[in-house]
Amino acid sequence: MAIKVGCFALINPFSTLEAQLDQIKQWGFSCGDLTDSSDGACLGVEYGFTALASLDSNPFDVKRMFESRSLELSSICAHANLLDPTSPSRYGTAQIIKAVKLAGAIGIKHVITAEGDPKTPFGKNMTTSEAIFSIAEKLYEPLRFAEDYGVKILIEPHGHITDSVKLLGDVLDKCNSEALGINLDTGNLWLGGGDSLEMIEKLGSKIEHVHWKDLPAEMIEKRGTQFGCGMSTTALGDGVIDIKAIFNALINAGFDGYSTLEIAGEEAVLKSFEFLKKLGAS
Repeated sequence: MAIKVGCFALINPFSTLEAQLDQIKQWGFSCGDLTDSSDGACLGVEYGFTALASLDSNPFDVKRMFESRSLELSSICAHANLLDPTSPSRYGTAQIIKAVKLAGAIGIKHVITAEGDPKTPFGKNMTTSEAIFSIAEKLYEPLRFAEDYGVKILIEPHGHITDSVKLLGDVLDKCNSEALGINLDTGNLWLGGGDSLEMIEKLGSKIEHVHWKDLPAEMIEKRGTQFGCGMSTTALGDGVIDIKAIFNALINAGFDGYSTLEIAGEEAVLKSFEFLKKLGAS
């Protein structure tokens, strides 16, 4: 399988997950991710204006939702806050474990998480070594579950630790688990001051999924001061990130698997899809 391009399932605001998948299929994609999730019930899902999947739902209902549209489920996103203190209201270890169990039940290989942005003084005032410890501590039990369920947790650049190739390498070393890999997010990494080509060169064997984003020139002044952006409205090839060079570096490093467009707006999505297909993706 060459690099396969899917779409993230938050493309239409105030609509259900089923409606998101219908649009993804209509645009010609063969796969997509499960982008938004939470445990328990959600009023927005009940009343049809939120594209969220409950981590407590029957995993096979999620599988059937994709299969009924002839879509492959490429990954389950469980983007967390790994720096602030654990709290029942904070997406973290407990939710990542549920995402791993959901993925394992239906044969999905990857659960994608991130360090996130600290919101509390406690999280913001951590030293670098404390932050690395916090990430490793919060991933310890999820990684044990992942090892047993045959799932890989992929941590993506989204924060001052994971936007550094060196510090992300330190996180991998601290966690010391074969169940931990990397989801390369081209937009997040560039925005945080990192370099995708450097990450591919130094940590390429750990990259198992890619989130594609390009960003506009007006974001240059924010580089190194803003960590992570959920999506971009800039089509691949129209921004300041050298997506072609990154694509080719991934191929040269032996990457062979799923990737996801995190692009908003129909025109930008379809243009980005065509851009990657011209490079050799499917």
